[in-house]
Amino acid sequence: VHIDLPENIAAMLVVGKPLHKGHPENTFAAFKSIREAAAAISGAQNPLILVGNGAIRAEASDAVTQFATQLNIPVANTFMGKGIIPYTHHLALWSVGLQQRDFISCGFENSDLVIAIGYDLIEYSPKKWNPEGKIPIIHIGANPAETDSSYVPLVEVVGDISDSLMEILKVADRQDKPEPQAISLRVNIQADYEEYARDDEFPIKPQKIIYDLRQVMGPDDIVISDVGAHKMWMARHYHCYSPNTCLISNGFAAMGIAIPGAVAAKLVHPQRKIVAVTGDGGFMMNCQELETALRVGTPFVTLIFNDGGYGLIEWKQQNQFGESAFVKFGNPDFVKFAESMGLKGYRVNAASDLVPILKEALAQEVPSVIDCPVDYRENYRFSKKFGDLDCAV
Repeated sequence: VHIDLPENIAAMLVVGKPLHKGHPENTFAAFKSIREAAAAISGAQNPLILVGNGAIRAEASDAVTQFATQLNIPVANTFMGKGIIPYTHHLALWSVGLQQRDFISCGFENSDLVIAIGYDLIEYSPKKWNPEGKIPIIHIGANPAETDSSYVPLVEVVGDISDSLMEILKVADRQDKPEPQAISLRVNIQADYEEYARDDEFPIKPQKIIYDLRQVMGPDDIVISDVGAHKMWMARHYHCYSPNTCLISNGFAAMGIAIPGAVAAKLVHPQRKIVAVTGDGGFMMNCQELETALRVGTPFVTLIFNDGGYGLIEWKQQNQFGESAFVKFGNPDFVKFAESMGLKGYRVNAASDLVPILKEALAQEVPSVIDCPVDYRENYRFSKKFGDLDCAV
């Protein structure tokens, strides 16, 4: 928070001392709500866990993973809940949050109980996954649920999230229940992800860029995503082993977060690899801060998805009007721009270039910029492919 004061006020002598703020102790859920939640979970045939950022903030990753594993319930996470369960876990259905249908839509449509853990409505509107308000919901969080017509919990378990999950585990029993249908979605989700592993078309498809980025980054390395069309693809295709390793601006979703976010991440975790993933529009909003990154000694990589325009706005215009307007612009030479600031600059000229360039850039002792042309025709292909997805099971 930045507070700007008039010069005469700022020059005044301060009398007194800072106010003391205590740290409240953890609160724990009522046993009645624990029993009611356990009973609903025990009786459900096709439950699905939806995890939001509240579980990340509560450091409940281990508890969520144990809870899902012991009860054999598949897990989807919001954009800001990435890494709550390792993406390689057999129950992980990866991210939900796109404003259109996807494989995970079928999981919600066939579910008879959604267990929302640390979920906030602003992360992904419940009207997208429970439009008629018919799916029973258990709300597990540090705070009471914010309700609307699509989010009226059957039970609210309010208190320390990890403790609540462990207490429910003591009572819930799903040993005689069949495997939830949503688990079968993982085969299609993985196949869709792996489809782009060897794609060599140029400009590079966004799925391929992100696939290669994941191969280069270690389990604890950090990616900061800016806002734009690339954010949608990062949310869907960049998967995490642990929390807080892929940070995505959601809610207000302000463009320009990636570079300052990467500076902060490198200051906090100097030993980790850091990549700022941005579009050319977001990059041009505060690329001057790369001078700050150089000056304070935070070597990270900025990976630019370059399409010469505002890709997300174009995507939405095309979906709504069938055409786009006033979204294209010219760019400077990003390589020369980086070099003019004393940084390392790279340009990707073929799909096979990206991995070696990423590895070289991440090894530099100064910030690096990678100009990577992206084929955003995939935006429209995705909308067409999943717009009428049939969820017959």
